[in-house]
Amino acid sequence: MKATTADVLPADDERWSYELKWDGARTLSYVEGGEVRLQSRSLRDVTGQYPELTGDAPWLPAQALFDGEVVAYRADGRPSFELLQQRMNVGRPTPALIGRVGVCYVVFDVLHLDGRSTMALPYQERRALLEGLGLDVDRWQVPRAHRGDGAGLLQATRDRGLEGLVAKRLDSAYEPGRRTRSWLKVKNFRRQEFVVGGWLPGEGTRQGQIGALLVGYHDPEGLRYAGRVGSGFTDAELTRLRKLLQALVRPTSPFLAPLPPEVARLGRFVEPDLVAEVAFSEWTAGGTLRQPSYKGTRDDVEPAAVVREDLPGQPPA
Repeated sequence: MKATTADVLPADDERWSYELKWDGARTLSYVEGGEVRLQSRSLRDVTGQYPELTGDAPWLPAQALFDGEVVAYRADGRPSFELLQQRMNVGRPTPALIGRVGVCYVVFDVLHLDGRSTMALPYQERRALLEGLGLDVDRWQVPRAHRGDGAGLLQATRDRGLEGLVAKRLDSAYEPGRRTRSWLKVKNFRRQEFVVGGWLPGEGTRQGQIGALLVGYHDPEGLRYAGRVGSGFTDAELTRLRKLLQALVRPTSPFLAPLPPEVARLGRFVEPDLVAEVAFSEWTAGGTLRQPSYKGTRDDVEPAAVVREDLPGQPPA
């Protein structure tokens, strides 16, 4: 189940529960007889990437399915997607990497428990079940949920430099695979996934490197160009991206025409198989990103599912 982007909090505040918006990787956890299996939202098995989350855990139920996020925390306690990148791109992490970048599993929903589905239950009943399971152990965490006072909580996230809130209707069922307005994400800054369709060559200190990524999103007509992303990269990440993109090079643009003249003339185009997370200030009137900044790649998102999140009437993704 996915949240719809909203510019404002719900007006009927007391009918909603509010949770922090975690800056992590959405992950399902399957528990069976003491064994834990992790699956990304693109249905890829990621158990081996996070061994510290799947060890011996006798405190877990005999059988359950949980929804949550794998999160890496900075030294100041704030979640960091940039830090998590160091783990998302490694299939079998070394003990040294695990010691340097440890992760936690933040659990916010229970979908199946001891042989029965809970998805048709109202959110507040599922939440009560989850809180009664005693999952706040070791690297598993159950974050607090707050009924009402969305405005005060949103201001608290702004004060701490956090991404925002997810509002969930108290009476809402869990609708797997759907983006609905029963869950709303209200962000302090705009951010979403985009498909990488190419790059512009770098100049000056970036000579021979990527100057900017060319990104877009899907609509019913095809891959729509959303602009260029030229900031937010480390030198190591530029090197990694160049290797990834060179393996995907194609002779023609994957974007719908027309493209800006400079992009059409200088762009190096790739198969639209890579997804990047991008923060930005707003959409321009022409439908491109203003002040975009690269945050990392996402291997837990299918490129075909990437849409412009702020547009009404988007298909489920």
